[in-house]
Amino acid sequence: MTDAITLPALEAPLRPSVTDQVFDQLHDRIIELDLPPGTKLSEIEVARQFGVSRQPVRDAFYRLSKLGFLSIRPQRATTVSQISTRSVMQARFIRAAIEAETVRVACERLTEADHAALWRLLDLQREASEARDRLRFHALDDQFHRELCDRSGCGFAWEIVRENKSHMDRVRYLSLAFASQDAYGDHLEVMQAIEARDAPEAMRRMHSHLSRIKIQIERIRLDHQAYFAQEDACLPDL
Repeated sequence: MTDAITLPALEAPLRPSVTDQVFDQLHDRIIELDLPPGTKLSEIEVARQFGVSRQPVRDAFYRLSKLGFLSIRPQRATTVSQISTRSVMQARFIRAAIEAETVRVACERLTEADHAALWRLLDLQREASEARDRLRFHALDDQFHRELCDRSGCGFAWEIVRENKSHMDRVRYLSLAFASQDAYGDHLEVMQAIEARDAPEAMRRMHSHLSRIKIQIERIRLDHQAYFAQEDACLPDL
């Protein structure tokens, strides 16, 4: 029999570090295109505007560069990276694979109360789309996908998706100028299949929904050529 041990009481949850807060603010502004590709950023100026020292800004810049959102070149300006079509397609591949499997589980596990909560979210999405409120629709879109994972007992899947989807998000945000109704309609079809507990149809609808970006990105590239990196003409079809 083991001896009893004494453990210290846990401290209250720590607030996000200054670096985390700077990172989150810059990341969100890059995704929402408040800081579009090509924008020059200065450690000194960012630190001044946030009211912090340069070190957390330098650390946040480094994290964003590792994710592919900032281009840091010694003795030259740090700039917001252009959108990589290859990175977008890789993120779509990962997301479609994970979320198609998630809706299969959702068909088995979700209760009527879960269905009702998700339908309420879809009502809010419709209202945001009709109001042409892209920021709100984008947030509600993410919430729908996240809650599908959480309510299915697959919250871990959303964590993987969240870590990989950021390269899609800039394109998704641009697409909402003309495609929010399509996204909303896709969500309705996914939800109808889940409620009917038709797993193959739910998986097919989710895969189709997340594959729309393969077509949308061509239109977006034509409208915003300066936002996109020049890459090989033959990209893998993912």
